[in-house]
Amino acid sequence: MMLELQHVSGGYPGGFSLAGIDLAVAKGELVGIVGPNGSGKTTLVRMASRALRPKTGSVHVDGQDIWRQKPAALALTLAVVNQTPDLTPMSVEDYVLLGRIPHYGRYQFLETTADRAVARWAMQLTECQAYRKQAMTEISGGERQLALMARALAQEPKLLLLDEPTSFLDIAHQVRLLDLIRRLNRELGLTVVMVMHDLNAASEYCGRLVLMHQGRIRRMGTPEEVMDYRVLEEVYETVLVVGRNEFTGKPIVFPVSEDLRKQSGAQV
Repeated sequence: MMLELQHVSGGYPGGFSLAGIDLAVAKGELVGIVGPNGSGKTTLVRMASRALRPKTGSVHVDGQDIWRQKPAALALTLAVVNQTPDLTPMSVEDYVLLGRIPHYGRYQFLETTADRAVARWAMQLTECQAYRKQAMTEISGGERQLALMARALAQEPKLLLLDEPTSFLDIAHQVRLLDLIRRLNRELGLTVVMVMHDLNAASEYCGRLVLMHQGRIRRMGTPEEVMDYRVLEEVYETVLVVGRNEFTGKPIVFPVSEDLRKQSGAQV
């Protein structure tokens, strides 16, 4: 397994907590974490990435307990893309090059030609190359998100954790980024776990979904197994219709408006 959370509980002092999380992600999987706001998606990612220590249970990445590893050693295996990119005056290119630091040799203080080549590769994949000389503070939120993705890829990780990677992107860039993630997963064997709000995108791109609700895993399985309208209505507390994408056959969710609910007599 590339990622294992065993009996994980805990969270924030006096605040939200996860309870009894058991999750195993095999090498080469592309897994989507879905659920309503406040269900525990980001907390799960923070615990899986060593940003938040669980009160009970254990977290293993590539067979190693993450709390028995030094952060620099873990960064050789695991990269994280958070919701909010850093606001720093450094150039996009220099920011992406930060992803190479875990690979620095002893007494190495500057990037090598090989490091720059990897950074260029990451920027080309994420379409950051055109604005690589601009400061991170001078580009749009969507462009900063792509730069953060490029920095993560520059680490050359085995496991990529993404917390709502498309949140600042328009629909065209969302599709390009999700296509890239799936391509990296298929062609390079990169294991990916990503938090997503868009159920339809999660259904289309992820091989397995984990549905969170009130700090617990409510259901886990293929998109077809998870996207049952009865389960989704219970978790999201709204009326939904689940159909099929006529092109791919994947489940697709349609919200039911207030007007239509009134017409049909449906109850929330």
